[in-house]
Amino acid sequence: SGLKADCLGNLMRLSMDEALAVGNQLVVEAIGTQRVLLTPTLAAQCGYSMESDPWGNTRIYTSLMGCFVDNKDDATFNIGLKLQMYSQRPSDVVTHEVSQTCSYTRWAPKEVLCERNYMEVSNYLMKANPQTKRPAHDQNVDSYLLEDSGASHGIWKMTFFTPEPVVMVPREAEQAGYSAMTTSNRLIMRSPYNTPETFSEDVAGIPMEIFKVSVYNKAESGLGIVNLAAACPTGVLFTESVISWYIPRRMTPLMDGTFRIVEMHMGINGQRLDRSQMAARGYTLSTTDFHIVAEIPVGSPDGYYKDGVFSVKLGDFFYDVELKNITFVTGVLTVEESNARGLIVQEHIYTNGTKGFSLQVAFDADVVLKTNPEPLVTTYSLPLTIGLLILPDGTSFAHEVTLQASLQDVLPALTGTCDQKHFYIRVKYGSQGRNFETTVGTRQLTPDLDKAYKVQENRTHLHLRVPYNAQDSNFELVSSVSIQARLDIVLWEPNNQWVLGDLSLACSFPLMTTCYPNGTITAVAVKLESVPSLVPSQLTLKDRSCRPVFSNDRFAHFSFSADSCGTSRTAAYQHFYKAEDYPLKKYLRDPLFFEVVLMQSTDPQLELIVENCWATLQEDRTSVPQWDIIVNCENRDDTHVTVFHPVKDNIAMPSHVKRFSMRMFTFTNDNEVLRDQIYVHCDAVICNTNGPPDGICRGQ
Repeated sequence: SGLKADCLGNLMRLSMDEALAVGNQLVVEAIGTQRVLLTPTLAAQCGYSMESDPWGNTRIYTSLMGCFVDNKDDATFNIGLKLQMYSQRPSDVVTHEVSQTCSYTRWAPKEVLCERNYMEVSNYLMKANPQTKRPAHDQNVDSYLLEDSGASHGIWKMTFFTPEPVVMVPREAEQAGYSAMTTSNRLIMRSPYNTPETFSEDVAGIPMEIFKVSVYNKAESGLGIVNLAAACPTGVLFTESVISWYIPRRMTPLMDGTFRIVEMHMGINGQRLDRSQMAARGYTLSTTDFHIVAEIPVGSPDGYYKDGVFSVKLGDFFYDVELKNITFVTGVLTVEESNARGLIVQEHIYTNGTKGFSLQVAFDADVVLKTNPEPLVTTYSLPLTIGLLILPDGTSFAHEVTLQASLQDVLPALTGTCDQKHFYIRVKYGSQGRNFETTVGTRQLTPDLDKAYKVQENRTHLHLRVPYNAQDSNFELVSSVSIQARLDIVLWEPNNQWVLGDLSLACSFPLMTTCYPNGTITAVAVKLESVPSLVPSQLTLKDRSCRPVFSNDRFAHFSFSADSCGTSRTAAYQHFYKAEDYPLKKYLRDPLFFEVVLMQSTDPQLELIVENCWATLQEDRTSVPQWDIIVNCENRDDTHVTVFHPVKDNIAMPSHVKRFSMRMFTFTNDNEVLRDQIYVHCDAVICNTNGPPDGICRGQ
């Protein structure tokens, strides 16, 4: 089906391959006690994330502690998802419902999950123990119990540390995009990135997003305070050959005091790798005095070249500095205008009282300049002037920077297949996306041709469906049973006229000859590419008086009756009906051909003789009425005599085969014409050719 669900520790992964997703938009609903549409905001709040590669392969991850997961005692988890895929028309919706049950019991006392769009932290809920009670709140202690306050069971309130304390009740936290919930044994908090209650901090030189909160939870054991903290790295280092992730060995926002690393593992797409798998791919996981380092070579089989992004970080500044505007090549934009256009501008407040600013601009943004200094190389340039302001006196100053990156282009790839009527062309975009024009045959694709050739495209692929007899195909070869046609596709870059890819797809298609029940035959003759001087209008059939009823520069269409234009009938016995073809529909005087074969014998001294053949209305050969077809020999009483056909020498045992034909006649009973199904039966005998030709053995 193109869908695969896997349980991976504290996550469930649903993989959807490109064949299922390409050309479609995807809508995901979570199935719990009700169906809930997962918007990007709700997905981050409730523990769902999704990623796609440039080819359309999509993975959806669900936290086992997600909002809509059916949790059985923190051990068994039932996850349900509904996927709706549709193209441009709502009527083309394809729906898949997926359910998966995962078992997971290896919960640590505290777990932190850094996902693509959210941070999640869960803590074991401690049970009542008088020795753990403390009179005051210390956010550096994981959890402890207070005297019963009389509050109702459940989460009472939360204090976020930004690092300044911000108090919220559950309803306010939910409206702000956070998720807080308890299970039978754990308390879970979840936050999207870059919210007002998260903050940035450098830990051992690594930029981290920090989320700290104290949760007041009332349980049967009393009112407890659970201090939760999550810290997730937000940066990555890369060179031309290696991508590196650095994680602080000591997460000071999460722990104090001494500790030791018990286990350390590395995985890809949620799947843990063992040492042999890592070694085979050239991956490494190591530690230094201050960091845990994961390294992957550029070009590894688990990666791909993602759309490029320029990242700028500016700082550190004192608290009184504000970012006023940014000057791009297209003009001056405020912070609000930049974010509205998809240029991500953020302010970062640090624990030492300073601040910084960051800017992210995708390579394909309209403020980025693109040039091609040479074929297959694209250079991206981003000139910037960042305007800053010192408050309260309004003193302004600026910082200028020009970012530049050159990338080797990945060319688009073409593949194709055929059925009995069409060419199917598939183009997978390269690193430059849809930066090319397409020539089909000798014509460039236009909106009109797009409709004729059923063109479909999305951000990763282009699909065409071209009839094999379209104007842009070429005919290469004609045989007695098929015609070979070829379709040429060329992708080219319009500015420099560079050819980016091409494909010549040749396939064999059935001949365009049709026989009709009224005895009419239509045939189409084609002009081969190898005979450019051929004029289709001058073609004739075997009878030169039979000329095309229609012709153009590529085709000649003929229509004639089966007994004219030099047409002849041959009983070749090369094409047989299959069991699924029955019953056959035949008209009066249509020829019916039969073959009777002696099976599983190679004795040349034996000969098969057909004694009698007859037709009935029932499958039972003894049923009545009956109509004779062969009585010892042909039924001479029939106006349409049964004809025996010689068996040619190309049959291994001609004496083991008998062939005959008859014309369809009217089956009547008591002068009433019958229109029921007809069954044909035969009696046959096996004779010794060396014996005397007595009795039946003298027949055919």
